Amino acid sequence: MNTYLDCIPCFFKQALLAARAATKDEAKAKEVLDRVARFIPIIPLNSSPPETARLVYAAVREITGVADPFRVHKEKSIEKALSLYGELKSMVHGSRDPLQTAVKIAIAGNVIDLGANPDFDLEGELRNLSRDEVADDQYDRFKRYVENARTVLYLADNAGETVFDRILIETMGKETVYAVRDVPIVNDATMEDAQRSGLGRAARIVSSGCDGPGTILARCSPEFLGLFSQADLIVSKGQGNFETLSSQEGPIFFLLKVKCPVIARHLGANLGDPVIKQAPL
Repeated sequence: MNTYLDCIPCFFKQALLAARAATKDEAKAKEVLDRVARFIPIIPLNSSPPETARLVYAAVREITGVADPFRVHKEKSIEKALSLYGELKSMVHGSRDPLQTAVKIAIAGNVIDLGANPDFDLEGELRNLSRDEVADDQYDRFKRYVENARTVLYLADNAGETVFDRILIETMGKETVYAVRDVPIVNDATMEDAQRSGLGRAARIVSSGCDGPGTILARCSPEFLGLFSQADLIVSKGQGNFETLSSQEGPIFFLLKVKCPVIARHLGANLGDPVIKQAPL
């Protein structure tokens, strides 16, 4: 997905949010915004938004000296999600279609997003699980892929939703590799976050090698690219992974919550919609 002009104000919004999470020094926060302003004239609109966002968060790290501004938030969101794990597992086990329920739970968890939607309501999303519907034709395709897959590559997004991803992985019951970000960026999941959520009990955790808030294949490690090319099914969570992989060929299914007007227009969806879509789009 290309960068739209609407994305540019969002880069500033994310830069200010991250800078203030990292420091109370307003002069340093202003320096971050000044640095981002210098990026704007050279942003290639044919690149994906995460390719620019990685520069924004690198500037925050460099100027504030804080590598993981949202560390405390990530820890709290994982703790909250873990407190819901037993209840949600029971919901899956009691469902007429456990896989579909697990898909809905995984998508609901995608609402935990400080970059696109810092005012998210996780409890509200979970209360609405029975009301939210995913497209039957897309879900049916996904179910067939799951049934036929031997290996699954699962692309992580935000740290708190790793617990919800774990429920879907356990429900699929396939040999799964769970790929996280290489470095802390926004509240995206890193190796440490995934381990804290108990993901290691359900999947092998690897780093994608990417330092941006998405899966920028040109910046991923050779190990990850090998997994990406060989997986029978790729589950791509969240908007950042969608933005970087939406035109990519392969057995990819995007699972996300629509939190951005640009994504909504791109998908022909409404804000707040749960989405499951097969690539390419």
